[in-house]
Amino acid sequence: MNFTLKVWRQKNAKTKGHFETYQVSNISPDTSFLEMLDILNDQLISEGNDPVAVNKGCKNSGPIAFDHDCREGICGMCSLYINGHPHGPDSLVTTCQLHMRKFKDGDTITIEPWRSAGFPVIKDLVVNRGAFDQILQAGGFISVNTGGAPDANATPIAKDKADESMDAAACVGCGACVATCKNGSAMLFVSARVSSLALLPQGKIEGARRAKAMVAKMDELGFGACTNTQMCQMECPKGITISHIARLNREFLCAKLKD
Repeated sequence: MNFTLKVWRQKNAKTKGHFETYQVSNISPDTSFLEMLDILNDQLISEGNDPVAVNKGCKNSGPIAFDHDCREGICGMCSLYINGHPHGPDSLVTTCQLHMRKFKDGDTITIEPWRSAGFPVIKDLVVNRGAFDQILQAGGFISVNTGGAPDANATPIAKDKADESMDAAACVGCGACVATCKNGSAMLFVSARVSSLALLPQGKIEGARRAKAMVAKMDELGFGACTNTQMCQMECPKGITISHIARLNREFLCAKLKD
């Protein structure tokens, strides 16, 4: 398979970015999207080291910087905007789980970083998602006794609540919800983190403080407000739903009423 790639190149957060066009060929349909970018980077490195290519005026800005780690859909680092969709055209997968068979031979693929004031560009396709870490830090910890493992029936939790909590905890913090939201809202991320604990007895002790602190930090870091367009849940690679946003709103309002 052959592709034309329009890739966003930006030296750093202070410089103006632009698109550059590249050609890749003989790509297997079973190649993952990140592996395809690895192949392109090998090609760019080879061209940069080739005196003949340089003498011919071959334009080369060096290898493309992009984030990745586990490549198993767990870490959430592979944050790429592909043809107008966070993580690409496939559903319920991260970029590292996207394969080139989802595209047609000869396609032009546009690759961009997340577009959000809360996620400034570091270089090329890499953005600073440290704001999510600050929101998590604002949420703090839960008060549970350490020591031996408690008996399985010591803290009974209804299965539906446990399942819903685990669904919320599946959030990998990739930022696709922010990137696809017209307001740049982080409500789906924050609500998933709050909801995963609000549904469990262990998370109720600091529940009111957590909801207020995380919402306040989200606002402080410049993320927008939620207007329930539902784009976030449509693009979330883990299928997190906006029902968790409703729970966050309840937790926040109850905390304010207690104050």
